[in-house]
This record gives sequence, C-alpha cells and structure tokens, in this order.
Amino acid sequence: MRYRRANVKGGTYFFTVNLLERRRTLLVDHVDALHEVIREVRARHPFQIDAMVILPDHLHALWTMTEGDADFSMRWMLIKAGFSRLIPKGEPCNASRQMKGERGIWQRRYWEHLIRDDRDFARHVNYIHYNPVKHGHAHKVADWRHSTFHEYVQRGIYSSEWAGAITTDATGNGFGE
Repeated sequence: MRYRRANVKGGTYFFTVNLLERRRTLLVDHVDALHEVIREVRARHPFQIDAMVILPDHLHALWTMTEGDADFSMRWMLIKAGFSRLIPKGEPCNASRQMKGERGIWQRRYWEHLIRDDRDFARHVNYIHYNPVKHGHAHKVADWRHSTFHEYVQRGIYSSEWAGAITTDATGNGFGE
C-alpha cells in the first residue's frame, strides 16, 4: 500500500515514530544503537535534525531535508531496519510480520506533518522538548537527557529552566501520539 505523504523537497517535517508495543522501553534501553543508526543513515542520505526527543516507546523528530530531496520515508525505513538489526531478538512477532521478514519492534506507520512557517516550527520544537514532562518521564525538561533541548540551551535559544507549554492540535490529540 502506498500512503499519501507530503512531498516538499527541502521541506521541514515533524515526525512521531512509535514502537509496536508501547509499554516497551527499547528506545532508551538501546539509545546508543539508535544514535549510531541515525548517524549512519545521515552520512549516506543527509538531512538536518532540527529537534529530537527519544522516549522509552516513541520518538519525535523535526527534520529539514536537503534541497531537492523529500524522501524521508526511505530514511525512516533504514533507521527502523538498522535499529532492529542491532538489538537482541525476543519480541513477539505475528505471522504477517514473519512472512515479510519483519520483527515486531516498530509500528509500520508513523505520523508526519509538513512544517508550514516559523510559528509552526517553534510550536513543534517546544512540543518535542516538553514531551518527556508530558509523559511523566521527567519533572523538568532539563532532566531528560535524550533530547536536543540541551543543545538549544547551549546555543542560547532556551534557558536551562525553560518549561514550555503543552500544545495540542484542533482535535486535542497532540502531535500524532
């Protein structure tokens, strides 16, 4: 099945990518493997990571694609497959996934949103950085180490005490979670 996705070459996109079993903690348990795979994919297929947070069972990322390129789907496929190869087997896997040679780690789909303007960009960056607090993984944004928040503090964009606000979309669901 081919999904209808935004196709703006050089565009900036927000993503939510989830584990299949949302109660697992694979992403933080194997965060170094995830970082390694992302580095490898970026080396072969460049893109800029504008903001990112890795939580136990999902991650949010804001990417800007290189000029003339909009193929974020291929990059997510490579990241998911590469991460899956690096971690130990042991998760349950249904017959459909087994027939396709897949592991039972990731949800097949992911949420993507094309960033429209500077205000939309800032709103999504704030959402990304506040997400560990929203999900109860940290009391303060600065307490969560798997986030680009710390880079934003070093660059003087945020203060180390920045708290942000939870922003939801028109449906009240948040950003694709």
